[in-house]
Amino acid sequence: MFKLVSDFKPSGDQPEAINTLVQGIKDGMKAQTLLGVTGSGKTFTMANIIEKVQRPTLVLAHNKTLAGQLYAEFKELFPENAVEYFISYYDYYQPEAYIAATDTYIEKDSSINDEIDRMRHEATKSLLTRDDVIIVASVSCIYGIGEKDDYLALALMLETGLEIPMDVVMAQLINMQYSRNDFDLQRGTFRRKGDVIDIWTPDSEHTLTRISFFGDEIDKISYVDAITGKTEYTKDFIELFPASHYATGRAKLNKAIDRIEAELEVRLKELRDAGDMIAAYRLEQRTRYDMDMLRETGFCKGIENYSRHIAGREEGEPPCTLMDFFPEDFLLFIDESHQTIPQVGAMYNGDRSRKEMLVRYGFRLPSAFDNRPLKFAEFEQRMGQTVFVSATPADYEKEHSEQIVEQMIRPTGLLEPEIFIRPVEGQIEDILAMLKEQKKTGDKSLIMTLTKRMAEDLTDFLKKENIRVTYLHSDIKAVERMQILNQLRNDEIDVIVGINLLREGIDLPEVSLLMILDADKEGFLRSERSLIQIIGRCARNDHGRVVLYADEVTDSMMNAVSETNRRRKIQEEYNRVNGITPKTVKKAVRDVFDIVAESSKDSSGKGRGKSGKTGGIDAARLINEGVSGGTEEENNKLIDKLTIEMTKAAKELDFERAAEIRDIIIELKGKK
Repeated sequence: MFKLVSDFKPSGDQPEAINTLVQGIKDGMKAQTLLGVTGSGKTFTMANIIEKVQRPTLVLAHNKTLAGQLYAEFKELFPENAVEYFISYYDYYQPEAYIAATDTYIEKDSSINDEIDRMRHEATKSLLTRDDVIIVASVSCIYGIGEKDDYLALALMLETGLEIPMDVVMAQLINMQYSRNDFDLQRGTFRRKGDVIDIWTPDSEHTLTRISFFGDEIDKISYVDAITGKTEYTKDFIELFPASHYATGRAKLNKAIDRIEAELEVRLKELRDAGDMIAAYRLEQRTRYDMDMLRETGFCKGIENYSRHIAGREEGEPPCTLMDFFPEDFLLFIDESHQTIPQVGAMYNGDRSRKEMLVRYGFRLPSAFDNRPLKFAEFEQRMGQTVFVSATPADYEKEHSEQIVEQMIRPTGLLEPEIFIRPVEGQIEDILAMLKEQKKTGDKSLIMTLTKRMAEDLTDFLKKENIRVTYLHSDIKAVERMQILNQLRNDEIDVIVGINLLREGIDLPEVSLLMILDADKEGFLRSERSLIQIIGRCARNDHGRVVLYADEVTDSMMNAVSETNRRRKIQEEYNRVNGITPKTVKKAVRDVFDIVAESSKDSSGKGRGKSGKTGGIDAARLINEGVSGGTEEENNKLIDKLTIEMTKAAKELDFERAAEIRDIIIELKGKK
């Protein structure tokens, strides 16, 4: 049973939202929407729904960072249940591609995060062995992961007292894509020592499965610590799953090889008839080599490109994905649905366009097209009962939801900002006057323009007026962007001018004033949904204000202002009834360059100070000014330290931090 553990109880309009959505699920509604403002406790609402409905649940997020945050929250709320994490296991991924214009072939290059791979296996195992499962996933869950039926068919069930020779067990393990390694045991391997087989299953973090034999009979099944060898507990029965999601039986693999070779002959004839002998030669050499590897080892590089044949699927049939591992009555939450739904819809076309070049020029067989993410229509067929979660639901959610449930109350009491509409004429003078008022109070400001040129020109003007200001747009590199945001929060500057500053995930509670230029210019950046998102990002300050500069009031402006004021009134009434006084959110500022801090001292005996120096190197200056302040050897040492920190952050699932470190490394390498 799902058991929610928390010191908090639903408050504000959470109870009503929870009960309404739960009733909708019980009534069989296919889709509903939870329209919740930022800071209203949407995750807690989802958790309460899961506890009341008692069904396996998939929570879908549009990026790894958001998925990591949700995973941590659900893990804390459901400590006694199986809360799992399923995202792309690549720390780095360069897909295979061919650029015909320059005759450039780019080989697939990737770095797999071993811990995430383990968690993916743990997720599928939990789905197949228990009912109390919550899986937080990114959109990688719509990619093929091998056939569920093959995965189950290869599972090995063992119990104490079973008569089975050790050699038979080891042969079955090898057939399940485990490899024998008697010296260096790792995940997906096993070893034999006398009458004992130790298996490190792909889902296990640091525990080995030990099968002890007495002759040809299993005497004991125990779990032991991989490092100490200490027995943790014993069991009478165990079910072992394959070491790879792509594992398949030998008979089925042989059929697949025959199908692949038949397709190869057809494709070679097409290329030769078209006179493309180079592509034909290239395709034949590569495919023949892959088939030899499959016959000998059961595996080859790029085996996923043959997944249609290995699974026995016909051309165009959808692949088996994580969603197919769920039971039919599972519950689906799509978080930030206004972002996630479009991303799911775009995955197939991007994958298809890249592979068309590979197939056209003989790098892959046409069946590689079927190693793909789900098409959106296929995703819809697998959605089950769904709850869309967003502060600004898009048209898709509104059209498909049988009811939209609002959650507008913030427990902190913070209100949506006040909104003012002012004319374009005299806007620069007005901006300058407001910024001078802001400086007196110490509050920070943001100005949004439509073009880079306008952002830069306005920044230059304000600097001449002695305003501490800088601009921020897409030409600014990722590391510098983080520096600029931290400068604002650390009171080193007072204003940032940019184009799209307040996207989801940027949290600046110090900002109390937001000014939007050209608010009446209809388009993506000034649509109703974008304006509501932008305005909402200024709701972390207890006296937030937004000024829209426009010559006319567009429908998008009117709707955004009306919706914001409606939400503000709901919160005001709640605060009045409950005697709540809003308080600005206080959040610590994290220095990007603290990532190179180490407890050890450098060769001079001095530790690292706040300047960002480690081992005598100032990371910030290296990035911004070059490496003149340090030798090449020192620079390489810093890169090595950063690489270790990046790997550590990724293992700890702190992907935002890992991405920041990665960008620093890239820029440091570019300065060499």
